[in-house]
Amino acid sequence: MFNQDLINRILIEPIRKGANRLLIVSGYASHTIASWHLKRIKELGLPTIDIELIVGMALYDGLKEDIHQGFKDIHENNDDIYSNFQCQYIIEHAPVHSKIYIWLDNDLPIEAYTGSANYSQAGFSLGRREYMTPCEPYLAFQYYNGLICDVMFCNHNEIEDYIMLRASHPVLENEIENSAIIFDDSIENVTLSLLDSKTGETHRHSGLNWGQRNGREPNQAYIPVPSRIARSGFFPLEKRHFSVLTDDHKNLVLRVQQQGDKAITTPMNNSLIGEYFRNRLGLNNGQFVTRQHLEDYGRTDVTFYKLDEEQFYMDFSPH
Repeated sequence: MFNQDLINRILIEPIRKGANRLLIVSGYASHTIASWHLKRIKELGLPTIDIELIVGMALYDGLKEDIHQGFKDIHENNDDIYSNFQCQYIIEHAPVHSKIYIWLDNDLPIEAYTGSANYSQAGFSLGRREYMTPCEPYLAFQYYNGLICDVMFCNHNEIEDYIMLRASHPVLENEIENSAIIFDDSIENVTLSLLDSKTGETHRHSGLNWGQRNGREPNQAYIPVPSRIARSGFFPLEKRHFSVLTDDHKNLVLRVQQQGDKAITTPMNNSLIGEYFRNRLGLNNGQFVTRQHLEDYGRTDVTFYKLDEEQFYMDFSPH
């Protein structure tokens, strides 16, 4: 579960006080906290801000492929309904293991914190007992500026010449391009139907066809989650974001939402998951999805494999 007090104090409340720029130095970090943070600011109706992250240990320990791709995707997002996010990695000299959060009003540092919490969902969870304390804002700002000469943006053309990328999870190390992974029974998994359990057909205005109604973007979609699975603890709840590698080698950030935790969506844009499935089915963007489309493709469900609390593998390969 999230440590709400820590989240509010470090990541949210300074915006209410007028801060509009957040500088972060974090030894380790994840794209899921970044997407969650941007989404949370929007959901609370707060003003958009600028977030600038330096990941300090990437040169020393490398980065998981899904985290690197996730940072690039968020960094390159141009949707002005979300706060602006930039990510850089330390690529020269000594690695940086510190964790510092500096809030600015334009270029004036007004509030800063240091401590043990990495910029990750685990770092802001109750299970880690992290501790953060206020520090002198101007000195923290000086420290941040002293690192700028040693960084490179995560989407720079040459960044992968400096940073070693690792498989998202050890079970994926032998992943072969254009082939699905076969998991053994030791990997916890659930299979979710894409059909309406009452009619046996696709949903008319929900599920893969959530956007098929007046006033909605027609690609909007979600994967239905039965209540017994939502309550089982298989998926993270509290609208936490989780990383998913698909059998066709796409990286998605998903979350469970809606009343009763009944839907898996792409939280930054609910149309992305609908576009993904329509592309797999060979359909046009915005097209109504039928049971026949799924059967012609060769599958009416998806299987999720739980690699850890924040990483999943989704198999939608034809049976």
